[in-house]
Amino acid sequence: MKSAEYQGDRTVTVGASQAIAPGKGEVRLDVAYCGICGTDIHIYHGAMDQRVHLPLVIGHEASATVADIGAGVTNVTSGDRVAVRPVSFGEPSAFDKGHPHVGRNLKFIGIDLPGGMQSSWTVPAYTLHALPDSLEMSHGAMIEPAAVACHDVRLGRVQAGETVVVIGGGPIGLLIALVANERGARVVMSEVNESRLQLATELGLIAVHPVRQDLVRAVDELTDGAMADCVFEVSGSAPGVEVMTELPNVRGRIVMVAIHPEPRPVNLFKFFWSEIQLIGVRLYEEEDFDRAIQLASSGSLHLDRLITQTLPIDDVQQTFETIDSHPDGIKYLIDCRS
Repeated sequence: MKSAEYQGDRTVTVGASQAIAPGKGEVRLDVAYCGICGTDIHIYHGAMDQRVHLPLVIGHEASATVADIGAGVTNVTSGDRVAVRPVSFGEPSAFDKGHPHVGRNLKFIGIDLPGGMQSSWTVPAYTLHALPDSLEMSHGAMIEPAAVACHDVRLGRVQAGETVVVIGGGPIGLLIALVANERGARVVMSEVNESRLQLATELGLIAVHPVRQDLVRAVDELTDGAMADCVFEVSGSAPGVEVMTELPNVRGRIVMVAIHPEPRPVNLFKFFWSEIQLIGVRLYEEEDFDRAIQLASSGSLHLDRLITQTLPIDDVQQTFETIDSHPDGIKYLIDCRS
């Protein structure tokens, strides 16, 4: 058995690991695939060293097979194929108002607790979602980011016939665009990377390069002046924040998906003038995982097109270095079965 551990200083090592027997309410998994996400990249770059405890087994986008179950577990049995919703809720708080996925005592598995980039992983049973036999296990590792997209589109209240603008065409941005497209929205993708723009076009989205084109003018012309009903800021960039308030129509919605660790200037007058709504989104809830599995199984998320490369766990350090030097990639998966 092996695990990939972040050691600090842009170093991830692979070594032998031991299976942890499941306790009450827990399940031990044989991990198949684990995706590398933007959060993992932030960890690798040292941006979260103040939060993580070293060494840390990283990764939270995982598909797996149930290997062993602890006492009291009834929702899965040995041999079940599952995706993992990597959240540990902790004690409920009045602050949470019944939403523990963003609760005060939330711990995220793969950041605050050992993650899924290992051969054997023991997790709470409530985190598991059954995967249909028809879904490839590599696609099962895409359920977690797809659930993020389902959550964001759901809270953005996207409806059929609406115009949606997604600012930022990385993995989450593309998945948001595809989920909104599946709902029947007309989706504009704003992205500066040429390869991602080409992929967006091939997936049936309207692609705009915001440096070569005026994004506001492009949306205005596309909609005959009606502008966007919903805008998703996924870029995490200052230009993305600057343009997002120029795009919505009256009572349009802006959904803040990206993490902006530093304060950004925002044109608040636009919110007053057109009664724009700003919606914050974070993580997902149980229903978002279920919806993501449905969409993945239907083929509407085109997951094969989003998976750039799959590599063995022994190559994890090389994979992080590749991601840093090749920004054209979308999603890299680590095969944890070796």
